Order: sequence, then structure tokens, then C-alpha cells
Amino acid sequence: MFSAELLPNYDRSALRTRIVHIGFGAFHRAHQALCSDLLASDHHSDWGICEVNLNSGELITALRAQSLLYSVTEMTDDSLSTRVIGVVTHALHAQGDGIDAVIEAMSQPDVAIISMTVTEKGYCHQPASGQLNLQHPSIQHDISQPDAPVSLPGLIVAAIKRRRQRGLPPFSVMSCDNMPENGQVTRQVVMQLAQQQDAALAKYIAEHIAFPSTMVDRIVPAMTPETLSTLSDKLGCRDEVAVVCEPFFQWVIEDKFVSGRPAWEKAGAELVADVLPFEQMKLRMLNGSHSFLAYLGYLAGYQHISDCMADENYLIAARRLMLAEQAPTLNITQVDLPAYADSLITRYQNRAIKHRTYQIASDGSQKLPQRWLDSIRWHLNNGSDFDLLALGVAGWMRYVSGVDEQGAAIIINDPLKEQLAQCVASTPDGPARVQALLALEAIFGRDLAASPLVAARIGEFYHQLQTQGARETVRQMISHD
Repeated sequence: MFSAELLPNYDRSALRTRIVHIGFGAFHRAHQALCSDLLASDHHSDWGICEVNLNSGELITALRAQSLLYSVTEMTDDSLSTRVIGVVTHALHAQGDGIDAVIEAMSQPDVAIISMTVTEKGYCHQPASGQLNLQHPSIQHDISQPDAPVSLPGLIVAAIKRRRQRGLPPFSVMSCDNMPENGQVTRQVVMQLAQQQDAALAKYIAEHIAFPSTMVDRIVPAMTPETLSTLSDKLGCRDEVAVVCEPFFQWVIEDKFVSGRPAWEKAGAELVADVLPFEQMKLRMLNGSHSFLAYLGYLAGYQHISDCMADENYLIAARRLMLAEQAPTLNITQVDLPAYADSLITRYQNRAIKHRTYQIASDGSQKLPQRWLDSIRWHLNNGSDFDLLALGVAGWMRYVSGVDEQGAAIIINDPLKEQLAQCVASTPDGPARVQALLALEAIFGRDLAASPLVAARIGEFYHQLQTQGARETVRQMISHD
């Protein structure tokens, strides 16, 4: 299928399925799986991966049709670099193969790590508090039917239970999603669900299962028909599972595993004792500025992050947000933050990476707390300015109001879309809507909604966006400073 010169240079039959990964999305394919493939290629690692999708089965079906091979292409403005990934040993789709087949795959003796990239909403937690959402329909189901789970926490608990019954070694559970202390969040939702089901099992998890935190960074845009067509010429075939990404790669991992791990550090990962400072830096400076550009860029008619970067005011605003309002909130040391900010701007300017503002704007209710709201709390406690953060929140509020500046409908993709739609439908477009959205405790907690300063600053920028539009509002903010 693939050109012979692109095929893996190692014996795939020597791989053992030692990792089960949940969430076979574009990011994982271009990040964690690639890192493991580099290990197999360059260092004779035998750590193979069983890929699992809980919802859509199309990618799994396509992967199986391609003998579990797919391509990753790094793109810059003027070059392409492609490799074919061969480290996948098995692929399952929960709805097609059955959830028991997934639990059974996780319960094999060789499996030492369960990893996941399911986005923030997959954890069924309250983003503002990090606690398990016991009212979530999937969690309610898994409490009453623990052996037929439908949620990520329920699946993990069921697999731990089966392994324990069989006397198998414990595994490590490694989140690779964009949440601060993602290992702690994962531990919390798994423990809290287990406690609802079986107190003895919860005790076992507390004593035996490791939940290492990670920080991941690579821009991996959604595939387009045009990109697929371009790749087909290079690959010598059409790869339905292909991904493209930027050359930059970073993976910081808390070195806390109970049953071993691959030597990922040999393939470019960083193994550290404490991931949190790196997580905060990336979530607030990169992801926070990405969300800022996504909402205000989409409202202005910019389809891609690189389009935003062609507007000097947006470029200046993004860099200022990183350094003036996000960097002061961080605890990281021995990192040149202005240089980090400049590197992010350079990455955003890569025109070959068509990272859609609409794609980044999805699931905002899950992203705002860690990308912006914790920083706003820091500024409130320290009496410092947070105008750009407030403008970002106002941009999100305009976005979830569901109509762009040209009067066209915005299709909101968010787990709280019903609550958001209710807020919008029940309030006039102005201060009342700002207050109604701020009152969503699952996002803003109680403290921010109760702050007159927060409401005033967000309300002021919301009015500017209403009356002047996003481009002019960003221009005026930059020109006033």
C-alpha cells in the first residue's frame, strides 16, 4: 500500500501489546504513537499499542484496512517530511467490537499502561472543581451497570476490577489531555466512581494504581480533503488515517509508573518529578493564547491561526497576553518566557498548518477554567490587570451567543451547549447575557460570578465586541497601550 521506502524498518512481529490507548485521534497519532514508533525504530523497543475508540469507528475500520499502518507528515511553509507508523498492534472500536472486548484488551497480562487522549469532556468532571460529575448521564449509567461501562472513568474502573480478580499486576493510567495536573484529575474521577461502586476496589486503586501527569505539545490540525490529496501523491496511495503536524514536539512526563514504561526519553520526551509547572506554562501561554485567537479570530472572519497572525494587532495581542497576563501567574523557573512566547508566535505563523479557529473554539466550557480563569483569579488576588483575559472571555461569550458578525449562525460544539443555548435564549444580548453566562457555576465557580470587577471588565469588552466588532476591539486595545 505505502511506498516501500516509507515502511517501518523494524520487525513489527516482535512488538508486544503493552499499552492500550483510548482515543485514536489526530493528536495521539502525531504525538505519543509517533514517539513510541521512534523507539521501536531506533532503540529496538517492543512496546506496541492497542488503539481504542469509544465512539466513532470509522478510523479504526480504516486503520484495520491498512494493516494497522498510517502516516505522519511534518509540514512547514516549504517542506514535507513523512514517516509511516508501525507500532500499532491491535485496534478496537467499543461500539462495534463491544465494550467487553476493550476491557479484555486492558486486562491482558502484558499491558502495563493505559493512556488516553479523549479531550477534557471525556473525564466527566466539573472543570471548575475537578470533581467527578455524579449527575453526568454516563456516570449514572456506570454506577448502576459497572460491568458495562460507557464512560472513560467507568471503563478504567472495570478493567482494574477484572485485573484484580485475575491476580494480574496493576497498570499505570496516563492522561495526555490538556488539563492541569491531568494525572490527579484522572485519579480523582476514577477513585470517586470506584467509591460509588465498591469501597474495597477504591482502596485497591489508591494503593496500587499510578496516575502520572503529562504535558503534551504539538499543533495537529484537522485533516482536509486538500491535505489528503496532497499526501496521496507523496505516499503513493490514499491514507485515510493520515495526520499532518508541525515539526515542533514536546512531551513532559511525570516519572511515576508501577509496571514499567518505554524509554520515551530516548525519543525526545522529558521525564521529570513534577509536570505541573510545565503544564501551567503550556496551558496558559500556548493554549490560552490559542483560545484567545480562536474566538476573536473566528468572530473577525479569520479561518486559521496563521490568518490571525497576518493581522499585526492580533499578533501583538497574543504575545502581550502570554507575557503580560499569563507569564506572571506561572511558577516555572529556568525557562526564558519571552523566548518561549516568540517561539509560539513563530509556530502560529506556519501557513502550512491550517489550524482552524473553529476547531480550537470547540468545548470552551471545559477549556476556560485552566486556560484563563485561574489566571484571572491570580490577578484578582494580586491587584493586577487582566484586560486581555477579560476580552477573551467576552469573545467566548459572543461566540456562544451563536451568531457571527456577519449574522451567520455559529454551530456550537460544547458538552454544555444546551445550558449555553438556554442562557442565550432567555437573555437579551447585553449585560444580562454576560451575567447569565457568568452564573454558570460549572465553568466560572462562584467567586468570579460574585466579583463586580470581573463582571464589569468582561461586560465592557462584550459591549465593544457588540458595537465595534472583534478586529476593531483588538486594534483599539493594542493602540491604547
